[in-house]
Amino acid sequence: MKVYTRKGDDGTTGSLYGERVAKDAPGPVACGDADEAQSALGLARAAADATPDLGAIVVQLQRDLYVAMGELATLPANRAKLTPGSTLVTKDMVVRLEQQIDDLSTRFEPLRDFVLPGETVAAAALDLARAIVRRAERSALAVAVDGSHVLAYLNRLSDLLWTMARWQEGEARLTKDAG
Repeated sequence: MKVYTRKGDDGTTGSLYGERVAKDAPGPVACGDADEAQSALGLARAAADATPDLGAIVVQLQRDLYVAMGELATLPANRAKLTPGSTLVTKDMVVRLEQQIDDLSTRFEPLRDFVLPGETVAAAALDLARAIVRRAERSALAVAVDGSHVLAYLNRLSDLLWTMARWQEGEARLTKDAG
C-alpha cells in the first residue's frame, strides 16, 4: 500500500465513513488540530524518559485523541455509527481526566500566578500540547453536536496538560519573578 493516494489533490479529504469533504471544512480542521496535539504529546513522551509515569499517561492521552479525531471526522449523518470509547468520546473519558488532574495536583505546590513555560523540556512540550489542544477545542466548537462529550474532553485535556507541565517543572517560574 502506498502512502499517497492522490485523492486529496483536489482539496478534499475522506470523512470517517468515506464521504469526501473540503480539507478546510470545520470537521477536518478540528481533526487536524487534534492530530497536531497528538504529535506534540509525542514530543512530550519522548522527553519523559526519566519519568515513566508521565510516558504512560501520555500514551493513553494519545490513544484518546484518536477517539476524539474519529468523532470529529464523522459527518452528523453518520454519528449513530460511532462506537463509544473507540470513535466517540464518552463521559467516562472526561471523568478519568478529572481524576488524573486531582491526583497530579497533589504532587506540587498550588500556584497563585501565571507561569512561564519552559523550565524543563518535558514541561515545555506539555505546554505546547496544551496550547494546541486549546486550538482543537475552539475548532471543535463548529462540529460538536448536542450530547457530545468531545468539547468537555478537550477542555479537561488542556487542564490536565497544564497540571502535568507544572508537575514536571517541580518549581515553576512565575511571570512576575525576576530573572
